[in-house]
Amino acid sequence: VQLQASGGGLVQAGDSLRLSCAASGGTFNEYHMGWFRQAPGKEREFVAVITRGGNKYYADSVKGRFTISRDNAKNTSYLQMSSLKREDTAVYYCAIRTSILGVTTPSGYDYWGQGTLVTVSS
Repeated sequence: VQLQASGGGLVQAGDSLRLSCAASGGTFNEYHMGWFRQAPGKEREFVAVITRGGNKYYADSVKGRFTISRDNAKNTSYLQMSSLKREDTAVYYCAIRTSILGVTTPSGYDYWGQGTLVTVSS
């Protein structure tokens, strides 16, 4: 399975941005899809996950501002980000896994995308 993340860019604080993650080479609807991010000098952290059943979970830092979704027909997951803050600046990664256990931790994900950079300026 290959994942291709896209949609990053340079935006101003308060703006919105939508990231996409397109999957190929597998049965997308069998996987839970997660988004993580990594800021310079920091560890990779959980942002959001949508299970294959459509349940959604968010990090407290993005709850109410970010929305995760998936379109199984297009083998694509989306991360709609609104009210962006400078602290949202990071490389955003999408990843998929089959196990529901530990979906908020990076370990255990089977496949990762290459990352897309989001820079939020004040």
